[in-house]
Amino acid sequence: MKKQLFIVGNAPLSRDLSSEVDAADYVVRFNEPSKPFGLSGTRTDLLMLVTSGKAAQRHVQDPQFLLTPTFRAAREVMFVYHPSIIRRYHPKPNILSRLKGHRDDWTMQTIEVVGNAGKPIRIMPPEFYIDGCLELGITEENMRKIFPSTGFLGIWHMLKQCPAEDWDIRICGFTWQGWKRHAWTAERAWVERHMETGRIIKVD
Repeated sequence: MKKQLFIVGNAPLSRDLSSEVDAADYVVRFNEPSKPFGLSGTRTDLLMLVTSGKAAQRHVQDPQFLLTPTFRAAREVMFVYHPSIIRRYHPKPNILSRLKGHRDDWTMQTIEVVGNAGKPIRIMPPEFYIDGCLELGITEENMRKIFPSTGFLGIWHMLKQCPAEDWDIRICGFTWQGWKRHAWTAERAWVERHMETGRIIKVD
């Protein structure tokens, strides 16, 4: 019998999936959900975090982040951006933003916050991000303009880690909408191709 993997995005759900998610063998989530856990259960084996830009700043500076069900339940935290990737490709705040305390790289601050909370941390190597971009067709010359979402990187990573003969992979809470610099159209098309082959099952 195959194991069950659930990959949970942050979009609202149309029905209660909590029992299905919590019964899975492994559950992956991202950053902090835009809505409370509610319909998506509580289990979190892997929490994938960004360590760049305003989202990372919220993780570091908002004490409530440590109290969110996502963070409290997480058994392991993964940083999807290696610091060298942030330095090389990610947008730099302008002077006014820097004066307000914004920065591009929050890796060390996030390590301190997450580590002090007793969570194991895994920082992915630069090749992880580069290969994820290439999987989406984002070429080197566009890597400073277009960025794969954390959700895509998570789905792509788990497909590689979980062989089809051993795992059923289900996803929920994905609308492929949000920050304008993500490659939403390419990400949706990539997922749909894997849905057609049965490799990914989208649960509505």
